[in-house]
Amino acid sequence: MQPQTGHRAHPHPVRHRREHPAAHTADAVDSGAADGVVGTARMPVSVPPVRERERFAHRTQAGRELAHALAQLALPAPVVLALPRGGLPVALEVARSLHAPLDLLLVRKIGAPGQPELAVGAVAWVPVSAPGPRPVDAPEPSAVPATPASPAGPAPAPSERPVVAVLDAGLMAATAADQAYVERAVVREGAELRRRQQRYLQGRAPVSLRGRTAIVVDDGLATGTTVRAALKALRAGTAGQAPRAVVLAVPVAPAEVLASLAAEVDVTVCLWTPEPFIAVGAHYRAFPQVSDEEVVAALNQAAGAAPVPQA
Repeated sequence: MQPQTGHRAHPHPVRHRREHPAAHTADAVDSGAADGVVGTARMPVSVPPVRERERFAHRTQAGRELAHALAQLALPAPVVLALPRGGLPVALEVARSLHAPLDLLLVRKIGAPGQPELAVGAVAWVPVSAPGPRPVDAPEPSAVPATPASPAGPAPAPSERPVVAVLDAGLMAATAADQAYVERAVVREGAELRRRQQRYLQGRAPVSLRGRTAIVVDDGLATGTTVRAALKALRAGTAGQAPRAVVLAVPVAPAEVLASLAAEVDVTVCLWTPEPFIAVGAHYRAFPQVSDEEVVAALNQAAGAAPVPQA
C-alpha cells in the first residue's frame, strides 16, 4: 500500500503491529481498517517514508493529535502510562480523550560524559502493579497474546522497589563512559527516581494493568534508550498482572528507532518521523521544562476525570 503524501497539517500516523505467534488466529488488539492504519496484527509492516508537517505548537497540541490517532484503534480497556516529566502533558490529553486512567513509568536518562542530553543508558523504577479485577470489556487473558513478564514473586515495599538499567554499549565506548561512570550514574539517578516516586505519587496506589491495554506515552523519542528501560521495568513489575497488550505512542521519533522498538511492544503509533531528526525539542515550537508541580497537577486532574474500573 502506497502511503499518502502531501498532507502537511495532519499526516497519517505511523502504526506498526508486532507479529505474535498467536496473532494469525487471535484478534490481538485488531481494530480493522480504520483510516490511516497501516497493516494489521496478522501482517507486520515497515515504517512508511517520512511525511512533512509543521512543528507541534506544544506538548498539549501533540497530545491531542496523538489521542485522535489512538482513538481510531478502539483499544480495549486502556490505561495511559506517562514517562515524566515531558511525557505528562502529552499523556494527559490522551487519557482525557480515551477516558482512561493515567499512571507513570518513572525513568531517568544516563547522559554521556560532557553530553548530558546524549543517552548512553537509562534507569527505570519498577512499577509493582496492583492486583485488580479484570475489566468488564477485556477478554480472558488466554484469548490474546500477553506481554512477557518476569516470574511471579512477592511485591517489594515501595522503598525497596528496584530499578532496572538499559545501556548502549556502542555509545558508552564512543563517549568514554566506562563502567565506573555508569555505576555512579545508576546510583545517582536511582535516588532521583525514588524522590520522584514519593513526590509524584504521594502514596497513590498504582493502576492495575491486568487484562488492560497499557499505552506508554512520551513527548518523543531520540535514541529510544529511555523508553526501552521503561518497557523493561514494565515487564518486570507486572508479573502475574500482565496487561493485555502494550502500545507505544509518541508524537515524533526517528523511523529507525521506531523500527528497533517494534518487537518490544504490540503496537507503535507515531505522528511524525522527520528526516533529519535533530532532537525531540526541535520539532516543537514551544518545549519548556515540565516542573514537578505540573506533574502532580496533571495526575490530580486525571484522577478526578478518569472512570473507576468496574469489577
